[in-house]
Amino acid sequence: MPIIAPSLLSANFLNLSQDFEMLNKSEAEWVHLDIMDGIFVPNLSFGVPIVEQCRKISSKIFDVHLMISNPDNYISVFKNAGADNLTIHIEVVPNILQSIEEIKKHNLKVGIAISPDTTVDSLKDVIDKIDLICVMSVYPGFGGQKFIENTISKIKDLKNMISSFAKKPLIEIDGGVTMENAPYILAAGADVLVAGNTVFKSKDPMQTIKLLKNIS
Repeated sequence: MPIIAPSLLSANFLNLSQDFEMLNKSEAEWVHLDIMDGIFVPNLSFGVPIVEQCRKISSKIFDVHLMISNPDNYISVFKNAGADNLTIHIEVVPNILQSIEEIKKHNLKVGIAISPDTTVDSLKDVIDKIDLICVMSVYPGFGGQKFIENTISKIKDLKNMISSFAKKPLIEIDGGVTMENAPYILAAGADVLVAGNTVFKSKDPMQTIKLLKNIS
């Protein structure tokens, strides 16, 4: 069964407590939190105070995705705010191995994200050192975008690459995940589905999470 990680970016920020009440009762194991700085991506989202407040009302795994410049400066900050997983973009760090070690020092699961134009080959030197690979299936910065179709072949290539390593990080797909394309994403080899609008804009978010969770 896949891990379902509803993206908080699509939640109702006027009533987050209600959305978290739903998430806490749902079959979603993770909550995906996108942190954007308006520099690395052309948008701003939310920051540390939101993560801290949400942490108080949920015991779900907090999957924090830093879509920011200089993520090394914020590892301890988001650890203290309540992150469980911390994902940084390979495109923005000067020394990816050093960043990975720093995240590990804070007892966080290490995630590395790649944007649509970044090849899976860029990960070959870090595969066995990380816990999670976040494959962006839309251009980072805005929710509600359409899934980029060649992501499917990218997942297959990544799965093939991972197969030769003893440690096998989870493959997470972030962007444009729908009920229609989720079966193909999972069949290609994905382990984690980040779903924003598909969950929060549905008539019955809890049921939608259950349906995603039980895709075979």
